[in-house]
Amino acid sequence: MGRPGYPAEFRRKVLDLLAEGRSVASVARDLDVSDQTIYNWRRQDRIDRGEQPGLTTAEKGELSASKKRIAELETELKIAQRAVDVLKEEASPKGGTRRSK
Repeated sequence: MGRPGYPAEFRRKVLDLLAEGRSVASVARDLDVSDQTIYNWRRQDRIDRGEQPGLTTAEKGELSASKKRIAELETELKIAQRAVDVLKEEASPKGGTRRSK
């Protein structure tokens, strides 16, 4: 919920101030946070509580972790495919032709 630069406790206190009836503009001005940031936090809080449709914070975390793991697996696959291609290439033996006994 929100950008990582603000601690979760701070975001929670901002949302509590809004719940007490303070306006977004006054909280933003007093705490030196942009209005849009507070609106985003409030929207995400409503989603997390099931009052509004959208991806919850937990779902966003899972999605982010999944995308990261997929990228890692794709990189590993490319490396493995390249290794197979290298092993398939014919290489002439060093030193010409030599008979084995």
